[in-house]
Amino acid sequence: MREDGLVTDGPVTDDPAAEPPLPGRRTRLIATDLDGTLLHDDKTVSDRTIAALAAAEEAGIEVFFVTGRPARWMDVVSDHVHGHGLAICANGAAVVDLHRGRRIVEVRALERTAALGVVEALRAAAPGTSFAVERTGGIHYEPQYPPFHLDPGALIAPIEKLLDDGFEKAGEPVLKVLAHHSELDPDAFLALAREAAGHLASFTRSSPTALLEISGAGVSKAGTLARCCAERGIAPHEVVAFGDMPNDLEMLTWAGTSYAMANAHPDVLAATTHRTAGNNEDGVALVIERLIDRLLKERSGGTPAPG
Repeated sequence: MREDGLVTDGPVTDDPAAEPPLPGRRTRLIATDLDGTLLHDDKTVSDRTIAALAAAEEAGIEVFFVTGRPARWMDVVSDHVHGHGLAICANGAAVVDLHRGRRIVEVRALERTAALGVVEALRAAAPGTSFAVERTGGIHYEPQYPPFHLDPGALIAPIEKLLDDGFEKAGEPVLKVLAHHSELDPDAFLALAREAAGHLASFTRSSPTALLEISGAGVSKAGTLARCCAERGIAPHEVVAFGDMPNDLEMLTWAGTSYAMANAHPDVLAATTHRTAGNNEDGVALVIERLIDRLLKERSGGTPAPG
C-alpha cells in the first residue's frame, strides 16, 4: 500500500514512486456506492470526500450515487449531488431526485406474483427465513424479522398480508423484498436463494448478515445506471465506478474502470479493475483527487488528453 492509501490492482508494492492506477480514457461520470464505500462506518461523509465530489462536478464530471438504500435514507448525501440531482436507489429499482425532496421519478417494481413465488421457494429451501417488503413509501415486515428502528412507521404482519392486494399500502409499488436468516452463512444463503428462485427475481446482498435483497427480474444497479448514462450519451468506458459488496458487482463489471474498496467483499476484489483505500480512509476521494489533478493538467496543456 502506498503512503496515500491507494493500492494497485497488481501485487502490493512499497515503491514510493509507483503511480496509482487511473482510467486510460476520459472520465465523464463517477458512479459510487454509499455504505462501505463513500460513507465512513459512522455513516458520515468526510470533508475531504465532500470537497472531492464538488471538484468533480465543477470539472464537468457527473457524479451518481448508486445505492441499495431507499430514498428516505438519502439525507446524508442530498446536499452533495450537484447538477442533475439524481440518485439510483434500492439497487436500481428507483431513480430519485434529491433536488426535489427525494422524489422518486422512476420505478422498476417487483411484481406481487413474483414476490409471492420467491417467498414460497425460500420457505421451502431455507426454513426459518423471515421477510420484509420495501415499498416506495416505506418498509413493512414480519414479526420475526429484525426490527427497523429507523422506520418507526413500519407495519408488522405476515408477508402474505404485506403483499396482498388488500393491504393498506398496496398502492405503493414494491421496490424489493428482503429475506433474513439468523443461522445461514450470508454467501451460502445468497447461492441457495438464487438456485431456488433465481428465475423469478434478482437476488443480491450488501449486509454482513444473512440478509438478501430481492428485486424484479433483471433489475440491478448496472441496468439503471446504464440507462441514465445512455440518456446523457455517456459510454461505459467513460464511467468510473466504486463499490464494496455483491450488490455492486454488476455495476463494477459494466463500468469501463472499477475500484474495489480495501474493505470490499472477496468477490468484488476479484471482479474489479483496480483497488483503492478503505471507506474510512476516503478511498473514493483519493481516486477523484488524482482524476481531477490529471484533468487540470490536460486542460493546461501539461499532458495530452487520454482516449
